[in-house]
Amino acid sequence: MMYSEKVLDHFSNPRNVGEIENADGVGEIGNAKCGDIMKMYLKIDDGIITDAKFKTFGCGAAVATSSMATELIKGKSIEDALKLTNDAVVEALDGLPAVKVHCSVLAEQAVRSALSDYYTRQGIDPLPIVGEIKEPEE
Repeated sequence: MMYSEKVLDHFSNPRNVGEIENADGVGEIGNAKCGDIMKMYLKIDDGIITDAKFKTFGCGAAVATSSMATELIKGKSIEDALKLTNDAVVEALDGLPAVKVHCSVLAEQAVRSALSDYYTRQGIDPLPIVGEIKEPEE
């Protein structure tokens, strides 16, 4: 299995690891089949994601995709963050082996899950905005 330099870099030196105290949105998503669990923390100010951190329990690709996902949404509007797809994460990492693409889906869903939590805390039904959060398939 070949990993790109970017995947290896984000695995060896993950960005934005940790938790945000008093986060505005926290999302957790897991994949029962492979045992990967991602927790995503967002700080949102005026509709802009000013900070994003994550804690991932899983394989190197899961760590790399979480790291890249936080990098891609930091400083962006909620609308832009909601447009983040797992394909964009894979592309930003210069590709992933086919058997590891589910990790990028996990990263996308973790972002959506945290945004969903953010709307719920605001007293807004997240479903029409964020859509359904799905547990990724292998």
